[in-house]
Amino acid sequence: MLVGLISDTHGLMRAEALAALADVEMILHAGDVGSFAVLRELQGIAPVHAVVGNTDDPILGLPPQVRLTLDGLKIHMSHGHETGSPTPDSLVKRYSADVIIYGHTHKPLTTTRGKTLVINPGAAGPRRFHLQPSVGLLRIKSGVATAEIIELMT
Repeated sequence: MLVGLISDTHGLMRAEALAALADVEMILHAGDVGSFAVLRELQGIAPVHAVVGNTDDPILGLPPQVRLTLDGLKIHMSHGHETGSPTPDSLVKRYSADVIIYGHTHKPLTTTRGKTLVINPGAAGPRRFHLQPSVGLLRIKSGVATAEIIELMT
């Protein structure tokens, strides 16, 4: 299974992000979506699960977290701001899952803590903090998860 990971769009849906996610079977948006338009564009590619970020308007009606089981793996996604300044260690301490996906920091990251894969796809929206916009891909095959970050050339 190929899952697209995106976060911190803040209302901006880049064509490069859509192209990077074109072949995914599902999209997980880790918050700070910014608008219904972003969700609609992503839904044109694949089913979308999204969580609320610290800047999202409550009118979007997004949950604070999403928990899924994909190919036997427990997936947890939240924006991360609920932990203050999210780190892989603070997230693993708080959430029990095989894969933890978060946003908020705008810094792309893939790492492991014990048996948990922790992923931040970075920020796909407006460029901030001198960071390159990015998205992520989560591959799940035979109960094993791997991830990669894709920098968007904008």
